[in-house]
Amino acid sequence: MSTIVLLTLTGLGLAALYFLVASGLSLVFGLADVLNFAHGLFLSVGAYATWWAAGNLPGAGPSGFGFVLAVAFGVLAGAVVGMAVELIMIRPLYSRTIEQVLVTVGLSLAGVALLQATWGADARPFPRPDWTQQVTSVLGAKVPNSGLLLILAAAVVLAALLGFLRYTRYGLVIRAGVENREMVTALGIDVRKAFTLVFAIGGAAAALAGALGGVYFGSVSPSQGGSLLIFAFIVVVIGGMGSVVGSAYAAVAVGLLQQFVNYYGTSGAGDICVVALLAIVLLLRPQGIAGRAATT
Repeated sequence: MSTIVLLTLTGLGLAALYFLVASGLSLVFGLADVLNFAHGLFLSVGAYATWWAAGNLPGAGPSGFGFVLAVAFGVLAGAVVGMAVELIMIRPLYSRTIEQVLVTVGLSLAGVALLQATWGADARPFPRPDWTQQVTSVLGAKVPNSGLLLILAAAVVLAALLGFLRYTRYGLVIRAGVENREMVTALGIDVRKAFTLVFAIGGAAAALAGALGGVYFGSVSPSQGGSLLIFAFIVVVIGGMGSVVGSAYAAVAVGLLQQFVNYYGTSGAGDICVVALLAIVLLLRPQGIAGRAATT
């Protein structure tokens, strides 16, 4: 019983990490129709900004309020980078899909190279509060606190995103734009501001994933964002483009499947099963769990 509880909670922790990356990615694609391969860079920026702030920013540190301040700095850095990418590189390329892919892939590679040139290619120890390195007993299972922190953070982000999308003006514009961008534009609403806001939200969520991912893994490396981005894309496709709730459902399915299969099967079998789940969803429900079927 304790093994099942441990695998479930650690799987949910992994799912929470995937959701934090995938939520912004889903909104960006759903509203702006941009397949952003540089989204993993936002995660790396958040992780390294948090790592740097913990050791250099006055008042920040690996414990107490100092850790919260370091994470806030990392999230802010991710949001700023997301806005800058949309304003400078993506805005001139809307409706030019091939150019978008080339630019975002190039930006991702350049970003990783810049991080490697600045801080080296090797993973660096991440400053973590002492309590995140401890465990909590849940129904007889010793669950790492870092995983529980990820679950809590993902739940807060999900609630905040749903509240923003449902009860604020810009949230309503974003929801309407995901459903029918042409109609929103025809009503005289400037969706470009919504595009920039969505990139900022996506950058902030990915940066939070980078900061908490550093706590979860205990280290930070330039390539960390790229490896997590692969699973984030899988979550977005399974959940349905533009659906935050769908991404949450898909993240839970992917995280639990990966964790249980890797434990009871051979190493790496969980990744294979995740890809198989993606193939099944694409064959049976191409629009994803919470997506809407295309109309002609």
